[in-house]
Amino acid sequence: MTVTTEHSHGSDTAARAWSASWPLVILLVAIAGIGAAMLYSVAGGSYDPWAKRHVVRMLAGLAVLLVFAAIPIRAWLAVAYPVYLMCLGCLVAVALFGLEMGGAKRWISIAGLAFQPAELMKIAIVLVLARYYQWIPVRRISHPVWLVLPLLLIVMPVALIAKQPDLGTASLIAVLGLAIMFLAGVSLIYFTGVFVAGVAAAPFVWGHMHSYQKERVLTFLEPARDPLGKGYQVLQSKIALGSGGISGKGFLNGTQSQLDFIPEKHTDFIFTMLAEEFGFLGSLALLALYGCLLIILVWMALRCRNHFARLVTFGASLIVFSHMFVNVAMVMGVVPVVGVPLPLVSYGGTAMMTVMVAFGLIMCVYVHRDLRLTRGGLDEEE
Repeated sequence: MTVTTEHSHGSDTAARAWSASWPLVILLVAIAGIGAAMLYSVAGGSYDPWAKRHVVRMLAGLAVLLVFAAIPIRAWLAVAYPVYLMCLGCLVAVALFGLEMGGAKRWISIAGLAFQPAELMKIAIVLVLARYYQWIPVRRISHPVWLVLPLLLIVMPVALIAKQPDLGTASLIAVLGLAIMFLAGVSLIYFTGVFVAGVAAAPFVWGHMHSYQKERVLTFLEPARDPLGKGYQVLQSKIALGSGGISGKGFLNGTQSQLDFIPEKHTDFIFTMLAEEFGFLGSLALLALYGCLLIILVWMALRCRNHFARLVTFGASLIVFSHMFVNVAMVMGVVPVVGVPLPLVSYGGTAMMTVMVAFGLIMCVYVHRDLRLTRGGLDEEE
């Protein structure tokens, strides 16, 4: 084994950034372009106030992606725990003096910039768990003692986010963290135990849920019980989805959306707008683009030759897949409404940057995919 220094690999890091997966970049631009078109439609044929900002944020995200691709992989290994602690500190700050909107504290303002730390925690949990499982020996992965820290790393942010309250994001982070543990090689027995415990704890969890959260679940089971209240969004969404038919009503011609029957149509329910204006075929085309995106991401993960890179790629991919799946299922009434945006399509600054940072990490580890890292992760070996 020959141990090399970071300098030997770092001298051509910028050049290696150009070996990034450009088909992935093209797909990202295509999906974001669809988002810009739909936001143009939401505003009744105007670039303001949403479409223009969406494009600017996408361009900024692409710049972030390329910058991240040029960062040495050791840098991400080194900052994984500090990034996690910083995001955790922001969640604590939200609980103490966060901005309250709609009865929930989910935002914090720093230097005049408001953002949701819960979104950034999705990136942080991927980094920190990938770093942890890069470090520990394979034989210890399923040992009970070595499960305490990763579980603690997951539970702390989940508890803080659930208190905001944001049960949807808290659940996504919990699932994301457990999925990374599974991909790292933790025994399936533990996950079976967690599932059984979750089922057993369901009555307790139900008793401690907020009234609006209970109402979401009940409305999900029977939207018609409150057609002008909690069930309004889902019922109007289903009407719009059905009215689009096979080919849709045409760009800017959706009646449910243009006549403002659909609330939050520029964020959570933007897929409904697309389905009404472009029909089943248009919806299928967008889902096909997401499918191609996920295929490329899995292929990139399998190409990586070190554990950290594989886990980061799979974890970041799960962020994108979970958002896409939950959003589409939500507007179709398959899962309760939880306020999850459609990646690259919905309007939202923090959501856009979170997704682009995730893709930036994926691009970084892909550029350095041929590096072999020791279990300590601080030295590279050939």
